[in-house]
Amino acid sequence: MLTVLFSMGILVWIVFLIDVLTGLRKINALEVEDCLENGPLLSVIVAARNEEYQIRASILSQLAQTYRNVEWILVNDRSTDATGLVMEEFKKEDQRISVIHIKELPEGWLGKNNALYQGFLKASGKWLLFTDADVKFEKETFAKALHYFEKHDLDHLTAAPNLSAKTFWLKSFVAFFLFGFSYFKRPWAANNPKSKIGTGIGAFNLVSKEAYKNFGTHEMVKMRPDDDLQLGMRMKEAGYSQRIVTALKLIEVEWYRSLQEAFIGLEKNTFAGLHYRVSMVFFAIFGVFITNVLPFITIFSSNKIVALLSFGIILLSGIHYVLVIKKMTVFSPAMFLVLPVTALLFIYSIIRASYLTYKRGGIMWRGTLYKLRELRNKE
Repeated sequence: MLTVLFSMGILVWIVFLIDVLTGLRKINALEVEDCLENGPLLSVIVAARNEEYQIRASILSQLAQTYRNVEWILVNDRSTDATGLVMEEFKKEDQRISVIHIKELPEGWLGKNNALYQGFLKASGKWLLFTDADVKFEKETFAKALHYFEKHDLDHLTAAPNLSAKTFWLKSFVAFFLFGFSYFKRPWAANNPKSKIGTGIGAFNLVSKEAYKNFGTHEMVKMRPDDDLQLGMRMKEAGYSQRIVTALKLIEVEWYRSLQEAFIGLEKNTFAGLHYRVSMVFFAIFGVFITNVLPFITIFSSNKIVALLSFGIILLSGIHYVLVIKKMTVFSPAMFLVLPVTALLFIYSIIRASYLTYKRGGIMWRGTLYKLRELRNKE
């Protein structure tokens, strides 16, 4: 049984490896791009809820951008801390900033999605940049991104930031997440105009306002907790031109401050990513265990064929891991050595998120419980 399973696994990893080798070469680094010094108005839309400790550094990094024709719409999404006050302080200091305070959530919307949509309604720019309140930018980020956007005549550009992490196990978990995401979602396919596969990253989703309106705005993904990803996926599927780039030296976000925070943060979109299906949960758990845990055990098998096949899977997955981590992060590829442990942590996060979603009857996000029934209806 294991012989057949691992033989199939090797064939799958070979296919994955060919795909990643060709795909990663199509992802450009934004750092080497020229800058657009002058151009049309860019509207930056930042949605924040209880981000008083993060938003100040983020906005300061944005105000220092070399591209000057920018307006900011800061959207305070029902915060219970001083987020709104911080936004108002910035508004007093810079006339390019406007602030929206959301007091109540409209029926049929997730909080962040509605906040971004409300920001769009007030935006005047040719381009819209949707970003998060904890993202920090180097001063040439906007200028380089807009030059790249114009040069390639895009409707949507998303950029992979440096997902900074302080502890070893959090780094290894983030690395594994990106590794798994790479072969599950194939983000590089967004750069193939013939492919319908798209992607989006919440730290940096840049769209032309015209394309965004014609697509249908965030109303098309208003009940998706993974709105950033879904916006990109659905725009590409609808035929809009799209690219993904890396911006590891230009954009930085501390995704989570601890491993426990990562588990809590993934509660909202893990089950959504599996289409709210128990069958997909079991498939994901089985797949991760078989491909990323079991071979590290069976490599010590007395059955030489099983041991050899296990080594083949570890080798192929290791090459894949190194390629993805070196391209998409600043982490050390040596973290592959603890891959089976982080794979088990990831399995735990899947089980935890799925169990809590069922126990609560939905997902808890930004202080609001969204019913599972409603989320499934909006799939």
